[in-house]
Amino acid sequence: MTRSFLIFVSLVFIGYGLACIVDPALPARLAGLDMLNGDAYAEMSAMYGGLQTGVGVFCLLAAFRPTLQSSALLLLVLSIGLLAASRALGALRSDELLTTYTWGALAFETLVTATAAALLSRKA
Repeated sequence: MTRSFLIFVSLVFIGYGLACIVDPALPARLAGLDMLNGDAYAEMSAMYGGLQTGVGVFCLLAAFRPTLQSSALLLLVLSIGLLAASRALGALRSDELLTTYTWGALAFETLVTATAAALLSRKA
């Protein structure tokens, strides 16, 4: 179960990360953000492209190296869990209606966090 989960998560993160490296404006368009200068492109490429690709590659490595699986699950619980919590907090602060982008991201992040936490607790 852990291996399959880590492979699935790695494919999602690597796929989206690479897409964001190729087109840094992709996440901005999805979230309704304006890209106003070169710094914006560099930031989106780094955070949405590089970081997500790195998380995905680590999860893929961990899928085939059992000694790394607990570390990968902990990475997902902490990083994606805090991403979900921060997204929810930001959403609560807004007076605007949320789009399917935010609801979908929040659902995915919550599911990944809960699954990783459950798998991690089984390994303890």
